[in-house]
Amino acid sequence: MRAATPAVTFESGGVPLAGLLHLPSGPGPHPVVLFLQGFPGNERNLDVAQALRSAGYAAVAFHYRGSWGMGGTWSWANVLEDAAAVARAVRAEQFAAAHRLDPGRLALFGHSAGGFAALMTAAADPSVAAVVSVAGFDFGAVARSLDAASRARYVEAFGEDLLPLRGTSGEALVAEMERAGERWSLAGLAPRLAGRPVLLIGSPDDPVSPARLHHRPLVAAYRGAEQREWPTDHALSDHRQPLAETVRGFLDGVLQPQTS
Repeated sequence: MRAATPAVTFESGGVPLAGLLHLPSGPGPHPVVLFLQGFPGNERNLDVAQALRSAGYAAVAFHYRGSWGMGGTWSWANVLEDAAAVARAVRAEQFAAAHRLDPGRLALFGHSAGGFAALMTAAADPSVAAVVSVAGFDFGAVARSLDAASRARYVEAFGEDLLPLRGTSGEALVAEMERAGERWSLAGLAPRLAGRPVLLIGSPDDPVSPARLHHRPLVAAYRGAEQREWPTDHALSDHRQPLAETVRGFLDGVLQPQTS
């Protein structure tokens, strides 16, 4: 059986979500990596998805509600709901059988706000086999650190990236983060992820998710997690090959794909 890249559709909150499946060659069943993009979704890490497909993994990417032409409205809570809904959908018997997927071998890969969603989703779903968080954004840590000046900066920063999104504002996104508070603290998830493979990647030079606030506290809390800290920007622009190789090596030790 040949490799293929079919368009797929999921549903969350009554809204259809467009997705793409990078399916490797061979009869399978293939382990699955669900890619969760960040805010607003400019960097989708599809180079990593393609590298994983070449290594025998099926990779799924999709758009959240209220983003990039999808219906509904964008919110952090909807990102979490959509991530959980698609993680269930790719393991549904009919979908998995149609695409030669192994529903028992699912990993989540998230970047920035997607890293937050990946860790939150896995913590709530013990059947997720492994998690990769790249430049993960810890909403709980940010909410704790806000003062009037930093709050205004986040309102402005979020507001500058709304072009591909609908139904929200910088003020609404900061207010939602404040209301959630400690419920969205990533370090607090450590007990629920204990014993499962977790890979954390951060950077001290990342202006969006600096390691001192977003990465290093998780490394300390998630005992046994693998971690990398590279001097690069938020998109890991000059570390794309090391990123793909590191993620593949991590997943090879967990999901053991069968290449044809």
